Amino acid sequence: MAQLDPRSSKDKNPRNFGNDNNFNWRGILLFACAIALLGGFLLSRNGSYGNVEEISFTDFEKYIDEGRISKEEPLQLIVTEGRSTQTLRGAYERGKKPSSLAGAPDHFKTTIFIEYNKDLKSELENRGYKVDIKADSDVMLSALLQFLPIALFFLILYFFFRQQIRNAGKGALNFGKSKARMLARDRNRVTFKDVAGVEEAKEEVQEIVDFLKDPKKFQKLGGRIPKGVLMVGPPGTGKTLLARAIAGEADVPFFSISGSDFVEMFVGVGASRVRDMFEQGKKSAPCIIFIDEIDAVGRHRGHGLGGGHDEREQTLNALLVEMDGFDTQEGVIIIAATNRPDVLDPALLRPGRFDRQITVNLPDVKGREEILRVHAKRVKLAEGVDLGVVARGTPGYSGAELANVINEAALLAARRGLKAITMAEMEEARDKVRWGKERRSLAISEKEKENTAYHEAGHALLCEVLEHTDPLHKVTIIPRGPSLGSTMYLPIEDKYTNRKNELLDRLVVIMGGRVAEEIVFGDVTNGATGDIRMATGIARKMVCEWGMSERLGMVEYGEHEDYVFLGRDISRSRAYSEATAQEIDREVKRLCDDSYQRALKVLTLRKETLVTIAKALLEYETLDGGQIREILNNGRLVNPPPPISPPNRDDRPPETSRPQPEGVGGLTEAPA
Repeated sequence: MAQLDPRSSKDKNPRNFGNDNNFNWRGILLFACAIALLGGFLLSRNGSYGNVEEISFTDFEKYIDEGRISKEEPLQLIVTEGRSTQTLRGAYERGKKPSSLAGAPDHFKTTIFIEYNKDLKSELENRGYKVDIKADSDVMLSALLQFLPIALFFLILYFFFRQQIRNAGKGALNFGKSKARMLARDRNRVTFKDVAGVEEAKEEVQEIVDFLKDPKKFQKLGGRIPKGVLMVGPPGTGKTLLARAIAGEADVPFFSISGSDFVEMFVGVGASRVRDMFEQGKKSAPCIIFIDEIDAVGRHRGHGLGGGHDEREQTLNALLVEMDGFDTQEGVIIIAATNRPDVLDPALLRPGRFDRQITVNLPDVKGREEILRVHAKRVKLAEGVDLGVVARGTPGYSGAELANVINEAALLAARRGLKAITMAEMEEARDKVRWGKERRSLAISEKEKENTAYHEAGHALLCEVLEHTDPLHKVTIIPRGPSLGSTMYLPIEDKYTNRKNELLDRLVVIMGGRVAEEIVFGDVTNGATGDIRMATGIARKMVCEWGMSERLGMVEYGEHEDYVFLGRDISRSRAYSEATAQEIDREVKRLCDDSYQRALKVLTLRKETLVTIAKALLEYETLDGGQIREILNNGRLVNPPPPISPPNRDDRPPETSRPQPEGVGGLTEAPA
C-alpha cells in the first residue's frame, strides 16, 4: 500500500538550492564569498604593496645611505595608537635590490621605535623622500582577521557534513519528529472483505468503525469508545491486516508506526516522537494510530538486567501519559499489535489506555478455507481443486502460511509449465511450507537410505496400529528440510486439547524409529536426536504442567511459559525442593522408558510388516496413509504409487551440504 508522510512534501523545483537532488550552488557561493572577504581583508591590511619583506631598521638606514630605496613611491609610516613602535613601508629602487635579498619581494617594511626616531619623518623628507602618515586604528579589522580562520574552518565542516546529516536523519533538527506514516486512502484500500478467518475479531472492532463513522450516536447516550485496542495473537494471524481494514472501513486517516521507530541513539528522542505522533493524530482526527510490535517499547519497567532508567522506559512513560491525557471525544483511537503480551507493562494494559484486548487466534478449518479463497482470487486454479480439502489438511496453519501455500503452488505450477494450479501442486506446496522442500539431489549411501527406511517404517507402523493416534498422512525417505526422512500425521479435525492416552501413544510412536533400528540391525544411530528431544519435552510437560503423573499428582512444578523474559526470569528461583526435582526426573524417565518398551513389544510382534513397509519405502520412496494400511491388511501393496521419475533438472534444488547427524530420520508431525 502506498504510504505518504504529510510532512515530507518538498519543493521539487530545480531552482530550489536546498534540494538534495540538485547541486548545492548556494553553499559554494557562500564559501567563495568567504574566501574573497578574507583576501580583501588581507589586501587592506597590507595596503597596496601586496607581499613585503621584513627588514631591520639598521639595514633600512644602510639602504638609505646606498640609495637603494626608491623615491618614486612614497614611504608609508603606519602609526598605531597606544603603541611604542611604528611600521614604515616602502619599495626598493629598481635594479638596486641588495644581492642578499635575491628572490625576495620588491617591497619591504621595518619597525621603528618612536623613542629613538622621533625626527625620522623630517630626516627622510630632507633627503628627498615623500612620507605619508597613516593611522592604524581599525581594531575591529584586526579582530576579524584573527577570528576569520576559525570561522572558515567551522564553515567548511558544516558544508562537508550537511549532506551526511540529511541522509542519516533527514535533517539534524528533525530527529525528534514522529516517523508515523499516513496510508493513502485512495490506493489499495483494504476492507473487511479482504480479511477472513477472524470473524470474532472483526465483530469486536466493528463498533470502532461505527464510532468513527457516527460519533454522535455513542456520545448522546453517554457512552465512550475504547481509547485503545490491543490485538494479541501468534505471528501471521492477520493483526496488521485487520487494523488496516478498520481504517479502510471507517475511511479515516490511518497512521502506522513500529515500536522500534521510537527508540534511537539520542536520549529523549522516543518521548519526543510519541508526543509528536499524538499531535499529528489530533490534527487529523478522527483517525487511527496503529503501533505494530508495541512490545519493543512497552516492555515491563524495572525488569532490565542493569536496572535504572533507560531510554525505553522514558518512551513508555511518555506513551502512558499521552494515552491517558487526550480526550477520546477527539476521535483518536490507538490500535496496537503484539505476539508477546506477557512482557507488556501492566500500566499499559489497564482500562483507560488499552481498554480492550482482541485475541486473533489461528484459524479453524472454516476460517482456513475462507483465507485460501481470498488468496486464490489472485491465481488461476484448475478444475477439480477443492480448497476445502486443502483446508482440512492444513491444521495449525496461520493466515500468512496459507497465503504462502497458494504462492508456492503458483510458482511450482509455473515451473512445471502448467496453465493452472492442480491439487498436486497444492499438496506439494503445503508440505513445502510446513516441512521444507524435497532434496532429491542429496547423495545418500544405500546403507543410510536403508536405515532411514526402517526408522520411518517404525514410526508409520505404530501410528497405524495404536488406538489413540492421529491418522497417518504420509511417510517418505526423501530428504526434506533438515531431516533425511519424515513421517507426517494429521488430525481428522482441529484439536485444542490432548488426552492422556493420546499423549502416551504419541510417545510410543516417537520411540518407534529408534526401536526399529534396534530390532532390525541390532544397533542404533544418532538419527533419533529429534525424537528424543520431542519425547522428553512431552513427558516433562505431562509431569510438571498437565498433572498427568499419578505419583506427583495435580501440582504445577515451576512457572512454565512459552516465552522467557530474561529480566524477570533470570532471578526467579525454583519453586520446589531438590528431592521433588529428582522425583520429576524419575517420573519423566519412567514415561519415556515405558513408551520405549511398548514400542519394542509391538514392533517385535509385527516385524514382518515392518520389513515390508521398509522395502516398499526403498522402492517407492514415498507412501501415503492408505498404502500403509494396504500393507497392514493385505501384507503387500495392492495399489502401488507410480514409479519414481528422475527429478527435472530445472526443478532440482541447489546443492546443499550434508545435514548434521541430529537431523537424520527425524519424525515430523503436524501440530494439534
